[in-house]
Amino acid sequence: MQGLLLGGMYALFAIGLSLSFGIMRMVNIAHGDIIVLAAYVTLVVVETLAVNPFVAMIVVVPSLAAFGYVLQRVLLNPVLGDDILPPLLVTFGLSVIIQNLLLAVFSADPMGIHADAVQTASIGLGGGLAVGVLPLIIFASAVAVVAGLELLFAFTGLGRAFRATSDNQTVAQLMGIDNRHLYAVATALALAISAIAGSFLALRTTFVPTLGPSKLLVAFEAIIVGGMGSLWGTLAGAMLLGVAQSIGFRYNSGSGILAGHFVFLAILLVRPQGLFARARRS
Repeated sequence: MQGLLLGGMYALFAIGLSLSFGIMRMVNIAHGDIIVLAAYVTLVVVETLAVNPFVAMIVVVPSLAAFGYVLQRVLLNPVLGDDILPPLLVTFGLSVIIQNLLLAVFSADPMGIHADAVQTASIGLGGGLAVGVLPLIIFASAVAVVAGLELLFAFTGLGRAFRATSDNQTVAQLMGIDNRHLYAVATALALAISAIAGSFLALRTTFVPTLGPSKLLVAFEAIIVGGMGSLWGTLAGAMLLGVAQSIGFRYNSGSGILAGHFVFLAILLVRPQGLFARARRS
């Protein structure tokens, strides 16, 4: 149970990265650092405005979405193309900047948000088993985000534009789709989801400015295990990693993360396309 609920947190880490790659074929190396940035923004909003962390999301999520739109239009669109190296280099530089900026402003001391009511509350399931309210909220949020995105892709004009651009960017542009604006909207959506993940990260545990790369790694593993192009697969992959890590922690406090890496490697060897890879139409 703990592993499955942990998978909800990992899924929120991964969904934004999956969107960026699926729509723009762009690997955002700064994705994990943006999640950590969102955690710090949530902390600042909570302490400055003296509001509940969930209320703070009303400020944090649109702020990160706006940052994502501007970031894509100004910095990332000019370097997108057939060569994947320029976006990698630019987002790597962005990762370094975010980490050093956070270190300069907040120092390297671990920080966190205290909201005892939700952080300590639990629901008894009988037989001495209880689950935390916060992990349940995080898992439900991950399911809601995936379901919302699937509905967006299936039933809206924006979703159809996303799918058309993902299938063939050149043809989509010839059909009148403004790729520059669409990419910016996709990045805004990805960063909005990252903001949700960062806010929950701040509630669930302590964080430091250099935590981003580890979150990026978890996101990559969840996407690859679940299968590229499948949001539900990403959720399933994240849950599988969460279960593997929880079992590893149960037997050895130092082996939890390693157990997740072993599961990732095993699936990569047996089924490189992932468990639920979505077939692409030619």
